[in-house]
Amino acid sequence: MQHDRTSEGRIDALLARMTVEEKLGQLQQLAWNGDTGPGGGQNHLAEAAARKGVLGSVLNLHGAAHTNALQRIAVEESRLGVPLLFGFDVVHGFWTTFPIPLAQAAAFDPSVAVRDAEVSAAEARSNGVHWTFSPMMDVTHEPRWGRIAESGGEDPYLTAVLAAAKVRGYQGEDLADPRRVAACAKHFAGYGAVEGGRDYNTVDLSEQRLRNLHLPPFRAAVDAGAASVMAAFTTVGGVPAHAHPHLLTDVLKGEWGFDGVVVSDWGGVRELTVHGLAEDAADAARIAFGAGLDMEMASTHLADHGRELLDRGDLGAARLDDAVRRVLRLKFRLGLFERPYADEAAALGGPTPESRAAARWAAARCTVLLKNDGPVLPLAATVRSLAVLGPFADSADLHGTWSGPGEARFPAVTVLDAVRAAAPDAEVRHAAGGAEAVAAARAADAVVLVVGEPTAVSGEASSRADIGLPPGQEELIHAVAATGTPFAVVLVTGRPLTVEGWIDAAPAVLAAWHPGIEAGHAIADVLFGSVNPGGKLPVTLPRSVGQLPLYYNHENTGRPADPDRPDAPFVSSYLDTAHGPRFPFGHGLSYTEFEIGEPRLAAGTASVAELRAGAHVEVTVAVRNTGPRTGDEVVQLYVHDRAASIVQPVRRLRGFRRVTLAPGESAEVRFRLGADDLGFWTHDPAGRHTVEPGAIDVYAGGSSAARAHRTLMLTR
Repeated sequence: MQHDRTSEGRIDALLARMTVEEKLGQLQQLAWNGDTGPGGGQNHLAEAAARKGVLGSVLNLHGAAHTNALQRIAVEESRLGVPLLFGFDVVHGFWTTFPIPLAQAAAFDPSVAVRDAEVSAAEARSNGVHWTFSPMMDVTHEPRWGRIAESGGEDPYLTAVLAAAKVRGYQGEDLADPRRVAACAKHFAGYGAVEGGRDYNTVDLSEQRLRNLHLPPFRAAVDAGAASVMAAFTTVGGVPAHAHPHLLTDVLKGEWGFDGVVVSDWGGVRELTVHGLAEDAADAARIAFGAGLDMEMASTHLADHGRELLDRGDLGAARLDDAVRRVLRLKFRLGLFERPYADEAAALGGPTPESRAAARWAAARCTVLLKNDGPVLPLAATVRSLAVLGPFADSADLHGTWSGPGEARFPAVTVLDAVRAAAPDAEVRHAAGGAEAVAAARAADAVVLVVGEPTAVSGEASSRADIGLPPGQEELIHAVAATGTPFAVVLVTGRPLTVEGWIDAAPAVLAAWHPGIEAGHAIADVLFGSVNPGGKLPVTLPRSVGQLPLYYNHENTGRPADPDRPDAPFVSSYLDTAHGPRFPFGHGLSYTEFEIGEPRLAAGTASVAELRAGAHVEVTVAVRNTGPRTGDEVVQLYVHDRAASIVQPVRRLRGFRRVTLAPGESAEVRFRLGADDLGFWTHDPAGRHTVEPGAIDVYAGGSSAARAHRTLMLTR
């Protein structure tokens, strides 16, 4: 990124005036204990450090009056008056909660991520927050991992598109804009590959798997201008990410030219001793900052031991100044030296009608119709009696994990309340479960059965060994099915669940995820057809937890299973379950029907040399709405390199477009495939991307199971 010469000159001048302690202080972020003003709990430590000018950032303080009070201490009482940087986890909303990030990925529409980020940034910045620790872009094949809720799912291309969109939404064109916040790409890198889906667990990745699967979203975020990057809690190939010079320095700062701040995760420097890499606190600081870390969150190892590390040559003065320069640069970009205080009169105190409308639109756009026999959905507006049943029918626990301060003050709209509002003339009965629910189902013309998992069992430190419905819910589905009343299951969840035990009994299933503050209204919009669902699965839905990890972009193996020969011996399959997922990546139905044609290539051949020089292959796909309603289809483009020096996945998503078509309407969707799409990264630790000659199959369709394809020949 091109640097502002004026700001760089001011940074030089500040560095020349700073003592070692003041420099070390700029690299320290302390956590605030609660959201009250200075002086409460352990917050006197932050207040004292701010007064001495030995504090760079504060985490978890929000509210314009509160941040301003601490900021005045730093700016008006410290020797140099360097402003503080206030950080907060604004993941999918501040006051106005949008759907969880995994749900946003299901929209296959980057404008959803942009709108969330824009609303979130405006609410947060007006309340004194400058820096959000989002977006999370950890690609994962593990629904057992609770943090899948914060991710974009299993595909690096989809996650990269969404990561760039979220960064643009948070940061806009100018970080000094009072409606924008600095983004943080996290967790660098490979956190989503934790073994067994257990949070904080070991990660062991080859260089090619790291670069082809886990790094592309981070590169996209950096290219979009992300102001900061957060290191991962986990090890990568035996080295904790907080102490990984190959990742933090060679790749991020060297290859990619990242000039922003690399921040630790909470206590990540301290944990280097727990990992068994560092001998003590001083050693942990030496290793982490020597590897390329720039700011320490929560723990204070560098502040406590930085002077001694410098004195004995274990931390270079140039590395210290580089880290301080990055922190100061971010503060200048945010305009904090000119406008350190939030405008208290302009602080947003809660959701607005406009932000609620945006959240409702987003949540409906993220829903995925998994099945719809009958069809049961949409429900008729003239329905006379409805039963809204299940443990989440009248529950406001729909915000989702990491939902920000808005969750406590602004309850989510329940499905029951929204259905009553959407069908004011219908008799609406409600029961959570049991005999009362069965009786209500028998007496109704149709049933909406809302099941799923609570927010508390997804997110950080919320891994599950069993990802089925909680006890009693599957039994409730079968009991309602036995009544013979038409019904639709609405799944509210932070992860993909195993559904094998009940999916065949449910005629219609709508995956709503954890949809946020306007959850009920958005779900009702889809149930009654004012919104035609068009979301797609950003993850593969397994038949059982024993299949995990299960993902669409796998390698073929030398003995692949054949779905047409389920009893074939000596192939890569299980003896006790059908091969493949229950629902594939990219799956999602509509209340209308679509016909997607074969991909058409502008030319059947392309030169590798021309692709490397920046040329593209044009691909056109025709799509037509053949059904009775206006609706959305997501046209998906996949590639497969038939023979390569490193075995390639059976499919790789390299393009998607969500299009809205009226009945009978057609459209042509155009894609461009370049070297990034047709090539891959090799094992070379120094990083080598290659495009090789040979046959590339280009597939188009409505999911990763698409069959229609054409072949592109890459020549030398």
